[in-house]
Amino acid sequence: MPPFEEYIQEIADIWESRRLSNAGPKHQLLEEKLREVLGTRGVTLFTNGHQALEAALSLFPPGGEVITTPFTFASTTLAIIRCGLIPRFCDIEPENYTLDPERIEDLIGPKTVAILPVHVYGHVCGHKAIRAVADRHGLRVIYDAAHAFGVTENGVSVGQQGDISMFSFHATKAFHTIEGGCLAFQDESLARRFEAWRNFGIYGCEISELVGPNAKMSEFQAAMGLCNLRHLDEQIALRKDAALCYQELLGGRQGIVLNVGQPGVTSNYAYYPVRFREDEWGESRDQVMERLAAHGIGARKYFYPLTSAFPIFDGTAVDETPIAAGVAEEILCLPMYAGLSRDEVTRICETILKR
Repeated sequence: MPPFEEYIQEIADIWESRRLSNAGPKHQLLEEKLREVLGTRGVTLFTNGHQALEAALSLFPPGGEVITTPFTFASTTLAIIRCGLIPRFCDIEPENYTLDPERIEDLIGPKTVAILPVHVYGHVCGHKAIRAVADRHGLRVIYDAAHAFGVTENGVSVGQQGDISMFSFHATKAFHTIEGGCLAFQDESLARRFEAWRNFGIYGCEISELVGPNAKMSEFQAAMGLCNLRHLDEQIALRKDAALCYQELLGGRQGIVLNVGQPGVTSNYAYYPVRFREDEWGESRDQVMERLAAHGIGARKYFYPLTSAFPIFDGTAVDETPIAAGVAEEILCLPMYAGLSRDEVTRICETILKR
């Protein structure tokens, strides 16, 4: 969170404007600053990232198929289903855990309308290869970039990849607006539609022309975002320090697979995923997690299970993504936040290593 007095100062003029919602001045200013940060012509804010993703998927008629990954948070898959679309699950790359571009084309059929990859833990998808596949088949690419705000590749924001990118501004993210999210895009004509969709589908009068929810960001959320944006570089630097400490203490251990960086990619260090290979490490991921919990250390099986294994499906799709299934059984996200000290990282690592 930003310094208390800074936030109080930021929200003070809300008492003068009496504007609490409906695209007030804070909201408009945050959208403007996010366009600068992301380098896109359009940015539309929403009350959370999930609503933003549904807004993007609302571009497609119900019944279409969307190629996506099962190695993701529930929101990605549920947004597809809630928009009347059908998820087709594609396997992932074993190192970066992102959608494998080489496996996408086999899943494209007459009902395919879009590709929805996920920048997992801030790892950047193979966007050039994905774009090439999409262009060959006339498909849109919508990125779930919930983990990737502040991530760049060769100095360019990941928000400029694909047709639309969704960012989550949930309180657990490297940058947050308490709750919140946005869509970033270059086609400025989309802005009016997204703005209407988040306001019950109303374009200006009282008549709903789209089937949309109430997904507007409040002025208090936008004020939090304006404050946190000023501290983004500082927050990412602190997270990087913690990540380097983990790497120093856990690196080179047989059976422990650490977060792998990508050439040209500047991470936001939003998460610190570690894989524990039971046959080499001698303990399962679940055993490591239980020992950490016994010492008051919270770690998360993120992502587990695959979304394709949820009860809303019959389970058969899991067998079609064996790499994703294997990673989901081994992955554990260790504590990661800007205030995480070296002493705390050391205690976490010692707890893992003292078996």
